[in-house]
Amino acid sequence: MKSAPLVAVIQFPGSNCEYETARAVRSSGMDSCIYRWNQWRELRDSQPDAYVLPGGFSFQDRIRAGAVAAKERIMDLVFSEAADGKPVLGICNGAQILVESGMVPGWEKGRIETALAANHISGRSGYLSGWIFLHTTTRAQQICPWLGMTGNGVIPLPIAHAEGRFVFSEENHYRAESSAALKYCDEKGIESSDYPINPNGSFLNLAGVMNEYGNVLAMMPHPERAFWMWQLPPWIPGEWGDRRDESLSSGSHAAAKGPGSVFFMSLADYFRGER
Repeated sequence: MKSAPLVAVIQFPGSNCEYETARAVRSSGMDSCIYRWNQWRELRDSQPDAYVLPGGFSFQDRIRAGAVAAKERIMDLVFSEAADGKPVLGICNGAQILVESGMVPGWEKGRIETALAANHISGRSGYLSGWIFLHTTTRAQQICPWLGMTGNGVIPLPIAHAEGRFVFSEENHYRAESSAALKYCDEKGIESSDYPINPNGSFLNLAGVMNEYGNVLAMMPHPERAFWMWQLPPWIPGEWGDRRDESLSSGSHAAAKGPGSVFFMSLADYFRGER
């Protein structure tokens, strides 16, 4: 019997979402193991099938969020594995690390081609914590292992960041759309650059960016914080709000999977060859 895929969760000093991320992986039918930033040899020898860089404040966000972690030796290994096609997911601070390492959008190897700048929209700035809605681009559903089950609907997820605004240099604006994986929208799926639909002023309403092959995804919202239905607030409207209410009335609320689960379940399906 073939063993379950192994997903490595990389823990940096200041990471604070590694355990719930590892649990989300295991609850999706895969194996997970947490590796510290200085365990690159152990990581190399275990030969994981996929990698997740979880949220937090690696190295206290010194210099820029994700900048120090991106220079750690363990990221050289992740970079190499991504180049070989293995799936890599960066969540919030993990997304910032992927951006600082040049892995997304990855048009030119190792070059930083986008930035996650400080939140700024309609005079609002600083740290934001709350719930947003997003949807997946058609191309991302087709090529990204993390997004195959997201469908055409609206997905509610929590955000918690101060530097989550995707920006591109003017000469790369025309290329940004090809890297778009997740976009902020309202509960009906309509995009807007206005707050609070776009919570941070991100270019093209981007909530997530992928590399050209789709195997590397950097996203600012936290799917691991919405893996279970009981994590959804009661005011969430639409399909997921209805599912939440149904799980409450049926008594399955504690075990029912929430919207964040589709990202991890997508990867499990990818490894089963169901995409």
